[in-house]
Amino acid sequence: MSTLIQNGTLVLPTGLTKADLRIADGKITEIGPCLPLGDSAPVDAAGKLIFPGFIDTHTHFEMNKGLPNETADDWVTGTRAAVVGGTTCVLDFAEPLRGCSLASALDTWHGRADGRASCHYSFHMTIKDWDPRIRAELKDMTAAGITSYKVYLAYDNLRVSDAAAYEVIRAVGEEGGVLGCHCENGDLVTEGIRAQKAAGHMGPSAHPRSRPPLVEAEAIDRWLSIAELAGYPVNIVHLSTRRGLEVARAARSRGQELYIESCPQYFLLNESKYQLPGFESAKFVLSPPLRAAADNAALWEALAAGEVDTMGTDHCSFDYDGVKTLGRDDFSKIPNGMPGVEHRPVLMYTAGVAAGRITAVDMARVLAENPARLFGMYPHKGVLAVGSDADIVVWDPAARWTISVENQTQNVDYTPYEGCSVQGRAESVYLSGERVVEGGRLVRENRGGFVRRGPAQFWRKR
Repeated sequence: MSTLIQNGTLVLPTGLTKADLRIADGKITEIGPCLPLGDSAPVDAAGKLIFPGFIDTHTHFEMNKGLPNETADDWVTGTRAAVVGGTTCVLDFAEPLRGCSLASALDTWHGRADGRASCHYSFHMTIKDWDPRIRAELKDMTAAGITSYKVYLAYDNLRVSDAAAYEVIRAVGEEGGVLGCHCENGDLVTEGIRAQKAAGHMGPSAHPRSRPPLVEAEAIDRWLSIAELAGYPVNIVHLSTRRGLEVARAARSRGQELYIESCPQYFLLNESKYQLPGFESAKFVLSPPLRAAADNAALWEALAAGEVDTMGTDHCSFDYDGVKTLGRDDFSKIPNGMPGVEHRPVLMYTAGVAAGRITAVDMARVLAENPARLFGMYPHKGVLAVGSDADIVVWDPAARWTISVENQTQNVDYTPYEGCSVQGRAESVYLSGERVVEGGRLVRENRGGFVRRGPAQFWRKR
């Protein structure tokens, strides 16, 4: 049976439009004003905004699986939280062990996610090793629907050399994919940690001092220089600083094609969180760290100007008790990361749309349309259009509530947004045409499926 969502305001790329929307067989089949009911089940969305399902470009579920510092959210709890918040698709990072194949990581991540997810999902593939064996696997990854990758310029167990980065950019580009990078100068981070410890600074406040903004800006500059030489567009993940933004702007001004992801924490939280009493600041230890209020402001300006392309969360939900506290006597042992997959849409609506910093169309662009384009899912996902997948969020802009660990779906034992008053809520969420969230509550689980993705659809042309 089909469903007719009536009387709502559709958030389209061209603007807000009062119209009805019919869904059947998992697809959007009709859009228009005052559509006839026919044999469709009616849903009254008067006063509601109708968004395309949101896409989180950056999650880490079941990270460090089996270790003492394993994340609290697995694929069951993490995807429940995602869809309750209005996110209908997540892109997680599959990470092969050193010396192992990309195929082994893909099999592992399918084993974790398949049949357990409550929203749709796909995987970026992390590249740690680079050799002819890994290069030959890229075509197999493309055939398997994996068309995005990530490298690191930091962390000895993850990073690749500049020469390898150059080769990976070219190889991924030839496959029609896109390569993202964690941009921090690994050598400077190592030295920063050593210097802080040598000075007797062992608490969480030493974390941001060990990796100041220039550590990110230098790595972004180097990453973009390598990409320019390689001749293919690249992605910068979780950009956090004004200095890094200025580097990216300079590259764009020279005609370089590049894409920028950021995360809500870099817009809403700042380095004052590292001055909390006791060990509370450990909850905010992540990489890159929280920055200055001036960096928050610069990112909001860039978002409003269309310079930030996608908005992920870097959801990495380490519990505070028993996990973050592993680093109580040494800040470098605090697992880096914090939760966010559930609250990204409402935070961006509250601090962005409701506050007048961005429009609802802007929000849909960075949370849905652009992620779908960049990662090979558009127009099946990321837009309300006839023929698109019926991944839909019915958003109540009038809802008022307070974020708390007591009312979250995420499995982690804290939220960095505790006590934050917010506006708006995902009242209903449709996944492939099926209503899985109703009244802000999950009503159907395990309805998510793997998304086989095509080539990146670049829109920033030289």
